Amino acid sequence: MALFNNRRLTNQHIQLDIHGLRQGLYSDKYFTNIAHILGQLEHRGYYFDGDPVRGIDISATRNVRVGEITVEAQIFNRRAPYALVGGVDVALAMLRHATGYFVGDEFVPTWDKLEVHAVQDGSFTYYAGNPEQVLPVMQIRGRLRDFTLLETPMLGVLSRATRIATNVYDVLEVCNNKQVLFFPARFDWHQTQALDGYAYWLAIQTHNTLRGGELTPLISTDAQGLWWGGTGRGTIPHAYIACFFGDTAEAMRQFAKHMPLDTLRVALVDFNNDCVRDALRTLEVFWDEYRLALANGDEEAQKRYTLHGVRLDTSGNMLDASLSEGDGRGVSPALVHTVRRALDNAWTAWEHTLSPNMIEIAKNYCRAVKIVVSGGFNRERIEHFETNHVPVDYYGVGSSLFTNDKTTNTDFTMDVVRARVGDDWLNVAKVGRAPNDNPALEPVQLADFE
Repeated sequence: MALFNNRRLTNQHIQLDIHGLRQGLYSDKYFTNIAHILGQLEHRGYYFDGDPVRGIDISATRNVRVGEITVEAQIFNRRAPYALVGGVDVALAMLRHATGYFVGDEFVPTWDKLEVHAVQDGSFTYYAGNPEQVLPVMQIRGRLRDFTLLETPMLGVLSRATRIATNVYDVLEVCNNKQVLFFPARFDWHQTQALDGYAYWLAIQTHNTLRGGELTPLISTDAQGLWWGGTGRGTIPHAYIACFFGDTAEAMRQFAKHMPLDTLRVALVDFNNDCVRDALRTLEVFWDEYRLALANGDEEAQKRYTLHGVRLDTSGNMLDASLSEGDGRGVSPALVHTVRRALDNAWTAWEHTLSPNMIEIAKNYCRAVKIVVSGGFNRERIEHFETNHVPVDYYGVGSSLFTNDKTTNTDFTMDVVRARVGDDWLNVAKVGRAPNDNPALEPVQLADFE
């Protein structure tokens, strides 16, 4: 359940490969091994016949049927100083649909025998460097052989969703409440898009809740919005401009003519490596159409030919034609300042054709055009732009949101920390780990994940 809408994701959203999960298709092989061994031990009626360590009473363990052993497992991460958790509902859906065992070809579900506590998606965990002091995001009590195959896929979905949500949130912290467009779809397998877009949505909602923001989730594919009701938004790629032989202004005129009014008119202006020229040419073409619509009282055409923004996506090895050596290659602060000045003053080229009452309209028309930047942006680069008051309105961020390095690593671990012997729960955590609690854990009804 996400903190922001109190709705659970169910398998109707997620569309798990239930059969593959039950078969162990997505499980590290050692989990399929132990599921097999524990099943065989139960079939053969084996009771523990070893020597327990750490002072556990040997007489008590002699009555333990290892194949049926009931354990407490905790799932946690160690990203410091915090992590924004995502993927919990997906992991719970896995437990609901794939907990159990096979008798021949028939699967026997046992999810209703589990006792599960979990945090909600959108919660935070904090870590100070001690692996014996963690905040679990899930606690599962049940027969180990029934859910051990799910450890790998559960940890995988938690790790990915939490890493992306935290990476996005880190970027939002330095954006001064400016919109961040989610552009990483092209950098990974398409079937991850629904989960990735959901993680981005969690970060946006968290930012708005904690910082009083009013950011709108802006995604590039419909799949990224499948789990929360969003739809993809976008304008044009470079390939489209190539179809117009590099004439960005004409390409955008046709875009405005044929696209619905609720589609933002944002011109991609770096195709010819002359952002100022193509931004001004596009603005002038739009202004001519807008001015005619204004004279005719055609409100629809006024909306159709309102240029909402220009996007700068200059490659990092290129120096824009409007700049001098030393101004920086790619989408540099100097390029943004130069384009902003050009847009703000574009009306002066039309001034001689404007009546006095149209001058203010033309000024406002030009100065309302936003600047979108993309291409290699991450937290550090955005923070540099914002610290130096570079006049960016929207940031398009892509592959950096998938970063998984020393500082962004958000891998999850599942440890068996207790085992039930009679009515007692004994500490069986490996050395260096310990059972932990988390006040944010809530009891979960797996029946809700149908």
